Amino acid sequence: MKSPVLLAAALLAVSFPAFAQTDPHQWLEGVDDPAALAWVARENAKAVSALQDARYQRLHDEAFEIASTDRRIPTYDLAGDNLFSWWQNAEHVRGVWRRTSMKAYRRGAPRWETVVDLDKLAKAENANWVWKGGDCAAPAYDRCLIYLSDGGKDAVAVRELDLSTGRFVEGGFAFPEGKQSIAWVDQDTLITSRAADGATESGYGYVVKLQKRGQAPVEVFRGEPGDVSVTPHVLRDAQGRQAVIIERGVDYFHSRFYSLGRDGKVTRLNLPERATIHGYIDAQMIVSLQQEWSYQDEAPVPPQHLKAGSVVSVSVSAVTPKGPQWDNFHDVGVVFEPGPRQSVEQVAVTANRLVAVINDNVQGRLVSFGGGRSGWTSMPLPGADNAAILIETASDVDDDVFYRIEGFTAPTQLKLADAASGKAATRMAMPNQFAVKGLVVEQHEAVSKDGTRVPYFLVRHKDAPLDGQTPTLLHAYGGFNISKAPLYEAFVGKLWLEKGGAYAVANIRGGGEFGPGWHEAALKQNRQRAYDDFFAVAEDLIARKVTSPRRLGIYGRSNGGLLVGVAMTQRPDLFNAVVIESPLLDMMRYHELPPGASWIGEYGDPRIPEEAAYIARYSPYQALKPGVAYPLPYITTNTKDDRVHPGHARKFAARMAEIGAPYLYFENTEGGHANGADPYAQAVRWGMHYNYLMQRLMD
Repeated sequence: MKSPVLLAAALLAVSFPAFAQTDPHQWLEGVDDPAALAWVARENAKAVSALQDARYQRLHDEAFEIASTDRRIPTYDLAGDNLFSWWQNAEHVRGVWRRTSMKAYRRGAPRWETVVDLDKLAKAENANWVWKGGDCAAPAYDRCLIYLSDGGKDAVAVRELDLSTGRFVEGGFAFPEGKQSIAWVDQDTLITSRAADGATESGYGYVVKLQKRGQAPVEVFRGEPGDVSVTPHVLRDAQGRQAVIIERGVDYFHSRFYSLGRDGKVTRLNLPERATIHGYIDAQMIVSLQQEWSYQDEAPVPPQHLKAGSVVSVSVSAVTPKGPQWDNFHDVGVVFEPGPRQSVEQVAVTANRLVAVINDNVQGRLVSFGGGRSGWTSMPLPGADNAAILIETASDVDDDVFYRIEGFTAPTQLKLADAASGKAATRMAMPNQFAVKGLVVEQHEAVSKDGTRVPYFLVRHKDAPLDGQTPTLLHAYGGFNISKAPLYEAFVGKLWLEKGGAYAVANIRGGGEFGPGWHEAALKQNRQRAYDDFFAVAEDLIARKVTSPRRLGIYGRSNGGLLVGVAMTQRPDLFNAVVIESPLLDMMRYHELPPGASWIGEYGDPRIPEEAAYIARYSPYQALKPGVAYPLPYITTNTKDDRVHPGHARKFAARMAEIGAPYLYFENTEGGHANGADPYAQAVRWGMHYNYLMQRLMD
């Protein structure tokens, strides 16, 4: 009898067509290879010819208006009494980073001071800078690290800016482009993890160093090249206490946590490996658990069992090893434990409070928690029905929190709340950017192949006949514990719903809609469950006579691009349009395309025969076969995408050409994984997307 390993290897051998062993299209993985870029140029010309027609221009202009309007709500970030804002419009295409004081903002008379004008900086340096954020040093907040990306890549250059002069500090902290995590320890000390000092197989840093101003860096911790990444965090509470935490990501979902003492000693913390640290309140770490955690206060008290998905508070000292019984400690507070249809979507801390977005059946509410060591209590903050809530930023000097409320047909409101009193006021409200009259939002459930009930939202015109003829766009993600909430999506509304289409969002397994268990149900060998859920939603839309395969299209990006790639190859009968954006598609080589190795915890390892066997059963690139009537897909990616390698999309298109199947391929040369770093790029992106969908589903 063959061993399981040999059986898996045999299955793998028969699962692939011959081309998979040699991969004739592997040359397209050369991101900047001249031959590959020439291929891209030829493919782009075909897509432009097919999709940039008179209707496209109208869609482009509508998308540009949405992306550049001054009636949008800026992004905000609190740092001490500073309120920072990032803003882009037609005048500031690359954007400006600006600040005002919270005192002026509360008075309703903010005087915005430009800190960084990225358009001017890019022009002066003849560089294609894309903004990736700023981080200012507490408690003075007079020095900031500025993160700049070449063309939208995740790799960034870092520079120190003096807020009092508005200039970069001569001889100050500066790091060349790379993937790096950096945090302020104090105004003259950084803690860093940089790929330049040692890169993991995934391309992230694993060597942690302390960098004092004007001195050589000193190594304080070293992970392993096989880790995903090692990341330093500096936690501060309102009383000025500080904890330096090092997170060693052994895979995408499992981390080991360490505390760096003032004496330079590193101590492992007894936290579960599936956990996230969110902040520091009264010397208590706020931690969310993605696995069950058992702990014991003091013998003979029975061990306590905390449910996966819970939020807890714990002191660093309580989780420091104390001898042979490492798991016996005290000082753990339960902040929140979710019910069966609940999940914690976001957590943030203010000076004295914890605020969390809690989803009930994929609809959000915001809760403020206080009390801490004396016992956590909760109170709601103002929200809305059938809405998504997103925490924008929380203060570290008081209990201010900015948050957004929105729904599929309800434009975003920005609220400012006092998390201690529970009072909140709307500070900005977007006008409607598309016509919502006559639209209805429904929540339905489909039954998946194994009997699991899968919720989905449907936005449609209430008077549209249920005759199977409504052009319908179905979207989902289904991975990495990421939920799909009922968001206000102006591009969808203006360029699709307003034109007579319907829009569905499926909350399939692999996401975080119902906590860690919903995510874990579709990990690795169980990945097919996410795809079966997606097919069940599509079939439910057809059974309800909302639409039909002729009128049904699907859209996904990144892991969602993998989802729709699988859907196209496994169920080509269900769909007539497939938008595959920034996708993973060659799952037998994804770990070789940086930073794909970091996702082995989600998908499995193709180097292990048993795992390669189940990956091979769905990998879209290898699944393409001649003679199958596939729907004509629109495949799109970005040359500067250093998160999901453009080789996936390129090779998939080339394979379709090889088997004689029709397709459209477009590769934007700037923008990174976001695939749209400025209003002009967004207008091109969405104009082409929706013109393709109209051609396939409405014409």
